[in-house]
Amino acid sequence: MSALWSRITDWSAGLLTRTGVASLQGSAEMGLPVNLGSYDYAKNSGAQGKIQNIDQTLVWVVVALLMWGMVMVYSASIAMPDNPKFARYSQTHFLFRHMISILLGFGVALLAFQVPLEMWEKNARPLFIVALVLLAAVLIPFIGKGVNGARRWISFGVMNFQPSEFAKLAVIIYASDYMVRKMEVKERFFRAVLPMGAAVGLAGIFLLAEPDMGAFLVIAIIAMGILFLGGVNARMFFLILAILVFAFAMIIAASPWRRERIFAYLDPWDPTHTLGKGYQLSHSLIAIGRGEIFGVGLGGSVEKLHWLPEAHTDFLLAVIGEEFGLVGVVAVIGMFLWLSRRIMVIGRQALALDRTFAGLVAQGVGIWIGFQSFINMGVNLGALPTKGLTLPLMSYGGSAILLNMVAIAIVLRIDSENKQMMRGGRT
Repeated sequence: MSALWSRITDWSAGLLTRTGVASLQGSAEMGLPVNLGSYDYAKNSGAQGKIQNIDQTLVWVVVALLMWGMVMVYSASIAMPDNPKFARYSQTHFLFRHMISILLGFGVALLAFQVPLEMWEKNARPLFIVALVLLAAVLIPFIGKGVNGARRWISFGVMNFQPSEFAKLAVIIYASDYMVRKMEVKERFFRAVLPMGAAVGLAGIFLLAEPDMGAFLVIAIIAMGILFLGGVNARMFFLILAILVFAFAMIIAASPWRRERIFAYLDPWDPTHTLGKGYQLSHSLIAIGRGEIFGVGLGGSVEKLHWLPEAHTDFLLAVIGEEFGLVGVVAVIGMFLWLSRRIMVIGRQALALDRTFAGLVAQGVGIWIGFQSFINMGVNLGALPTKGLTLPLMSYGGSAILLNMVAIAIVLRIDSENKQMMRGGRT
């Protein structure tokens, strides 16, 4: 009797699973704008459902980037105590602080994963206000910490917190919530686009006062991307793009040292640039050139020996290129390309399930990770002018690592809620 009952329950569960999948696929064909993708509902309806809800491939790619970045931060910073400026530091100083940042980021990411997307949506505006307050606070002399002429950090002892990193996440959440609220008037420039532009412009004023044009560029691209993905028509999108290009062109034209960076980028080997604004770029290219196809081996970089400034932060990819060669650089590019694409797919799945806010947040994170890694790689390879942006998940930087991991945790939560809805459950 028990064997018969077991067969009946197995058959009914299979029937429910098949009909559920069929109904979801049917709705996708009739009304959903995006293909939901393949998902093994039967496998994930058992006791291991919660574990299977997490995109394990995405997690392992992120872990691989974090671990590889940790090894390279140690390799790039091990010789820094030989410099009188860092003489009081040990050889493992930056490695130890980087490990603390990863552990702290892991703990905060676990907490962020527990937060439903509804909570992020409800607190979108307060988060953006907090971000603006922090951006303003960092400019106050006894609060903000200055390094190399820039005031971008607030010291918390074990970590120097960079408000611009928090602002990137806050803008993603705020812009996504903004588009949900403005969905009915998204075709009107003055009611839909202009208020968002004013909010980003206010953040930009604080960022340019630090100065941190790179962070402002990333935030502007994130906001513009979310507006476009939220349904702003192409005419307004190109109008916004034209305004942004004009604004950044004026910023560069009004700043002599920014103009010098552009000239140095155009010809880094000119004698007037090689020892000036083109110094970092020229040594980055030398490092990558030395690596050739397979690199000189882990730890064998010469440029990190006080020739290449910021080797453990902005120019970590150059050290990877020197020690792992073309193979290493292509591997890093491939991992970030896959990661960005996968995050965008998760966002598309959320939009297909009519979870507009969640979908825009995920795609905003994809724009953030993809665009910032693209800029950093372009700078290291000499394809773009020098800009102070780190390589996400890999470069040394406590607040950057922490906020990157929180953003990934939010994406994993969105993916988990997507899969839960596909099975007929509630988020």
